[in-house]
Parts: sequence; structure tokens; C-alpha cells
Amino acid sequence: MSIVSQDLKKNPQNNPSASSGQAYQEEDQLLISLRAQNWLEFCGQKKVVESIKIGIQAAKKRKEALEHILLYGPPGLGKTTLAHIISKEMGSSIRVTSGPAIERAGDLAAILTNLSPNDILFIDEIHRLNKFVEETLYPAMEDYALDLVVGKGPSARTLRLDLPRFTIIGATTRIGLLSSPMRDRFGSILRLNFYKPEELETIIEKGAKKLKVPIDTKSLQELSRRSRGTPRIALKLLKRVRDIAQVKGEGKITAGLLKSAFEILEVDPMGLDDIDRRLLLSIIDKHAGGPVGIETIAATISEDVGTVEDVIEPYLMQSGFLKRTPRGRVVTVLSYEHLGKKIPKTLAQAELF
Repeated sequence: MSIVSQDLKKNPQNNPSASSGQAYQEEDQLLISLRAQNWLEFCGQKKVVESIKIGIQAAKKRKEALEHILLYGPPGLGKTTLAHIISKEMGSSIRVTSGPAIERAGDLAAILTNLSPNDILFIDEIHRLNKFVEETLYPAMEDYALDLVVGKGPSARTLRLDLPRFTIIGATTRIGLLSSPMRDRFGSILRLNFYKPEELETIIEKGAKKLKVPIDTKSLQELSRRSRGTPRIALKLLKRVRDIAQVKGEGKITAGLLKSAFEILEVDPMGLDDIDRRLLLSIIDKHAGGPVGIETIAATISEDVGTVEDVIEPYLMQSGFLKRTPRGRVVTVLSYEHLGKKIPKTLAQAELF
């Protein structure tokens, strides 16, 4: 069974995914069933893992709470998984919430006052905390105290509540939106990077064993190559391909079945899906390859600006399909070649120099 906090068992409404519909429920089940539960199962992010292990060992020797940790990077790289493993290694409970879920200082006070010594509070999307809640959190992180204003007007007074020594683990995909005072209160700020193909192969192989579905070596390599360097995408593809194998095959994932599965899932050999191709084609066909602003791109493909910046763009830029310039986004020669489009002479000449 996955590492789940006692709070989430007793109060599932405290989980920000609990009330977000069927898509989030499916995502929760994916994470619960396939998430790494300890360091032996966790693969990749070696420098991050090493830094966290040292911090845990030092905290245990001093018999103190672990210092606050901020994890940032593209979605799906293991920030939530790391938080749960840290909780298990520290032998403490973990409470999970998200920035948008903490609307008022009272919500924050209710969470913090129910923590025990050395407990971990994991705040996903911490960059979305509202300003007042964020400022209330400052003394809690530094002095382990909570300053609350009781009453209104001339009779208002400040009440300070002492808190147990706890650890906040924050996760964000947009560290630039965090204020400097908030960032400065984290003892460790760690960036998670995209995974190497061989690391994803290990993750997929372990996932296939948990799902009890046979998979050959070529299929492992092909799934890894199309997973955009992201474990969450790799495991999602594995589950979808597993479904197709059970319905249209013999329950085994083979290279032949994988080819037809990717046609159904609309995932091409470079790992681009329909929305990726629509974004690149919109820039090529409607904006002459760029430069074009992010708001215009989002409106053209009918997606939220945040989704484009946080979910779609990082991999396209990392893989060399898209460039960000002061004037806007520009597609590269690789995009034209991959999509079978004629490369403009000006672009070809520019990239030569």
C-alpha cells in the first residue's frame, strides 16, 4: 500500500484532488498504485535524492525536525512522491494540501495547530497561496509560532500560538511566481529535471510488474522514448497500453501492439501528442513560424496560458522544437522537419549561423 497520511485516511476532503472530478480520482489511483514507496523504488534525480538523504540523516542525529524543502520543476517528475518518501524516512505523518485550498488564515491555523512534532505539511502549487496566507505562514516557518488577529477595530488584539516543530515541503512548477521572502524561508531549494530514457525504462519496468503485465525490452525502450522525460506520462502511457493489450491483444505488451496503441493514443515517435502538434502547427501555419506571444498561442489552440507555459512548452523547448525569444515563441527547423513542413529559407539560413 502506498504511503498515505493518517489525515487523508480520516479526512479525504483535505486532499485537494478529492473534489476535482473523475480525472483527478483516476490520477490519484495511478499515483497510489504505482508511486515509489521508498528510496530503493525511487529512480532518477540522484543529486536531489542525495541532498535530501543528507538532510534527513542530519536531522535525525540532532533529533530535530527536517528543514523546510522547496521542490520545483515541470509537473510529473516526482515532487509528491518525494514528499511521501521523506515522511516515511523521517518516521512522521504527512498532511497534504495545496495552495488554492488554503483560502484564509483560519484554514492555515486549523492545519498547523493539528500537526505533531516532526510532522510534514506538503503544500502543492505553493506559488498559488494568496498573499495574506503567505504572510501568516512566515512566522510559522521561522519561529514555529502563529500570529492571529482576534476581533476587529479598536478591540482587535494579536494572539500568538506556539506550534510544534514541523517541516513544510512546498512544490511548484513556477518558482518565479514565489515571492523572495517565501523562497528565503526554505532551507533547501531543489530542482527536479527531466529523466533520462534509461531511468524511465526502469520506472516503466517496475510499473509493469506492479500491474502484472508482461512487457518486452523493445517495448520498454519505445515507451521510454515517447514519455517526454516524465515518469507520470510514462506510467499513464503504460496503463493505457495495458488496457489496449488486454482488449485487442493477449494481455502482453509487444512492439507490434505498441505501434497500434500509439496510433490510438496519438503519440508520435518523439513523444508529441495532439496538443503539442497543434501548438507547433498553429505557429507555423497561422503565424509564419513566429515570433508570437504566449497569449496568442493559448487563444489559438484554446488552452489556458498556464497550461501552455507549465505543461506543454517545457518539453518542446527542452527537445529543441520551440524557442523563447524577447519577441515571442519561435518554432525551430526540427519542428518543420518533424511535422513534414517546408522549411523557410530565412529560418534555415539563420540556424546555420
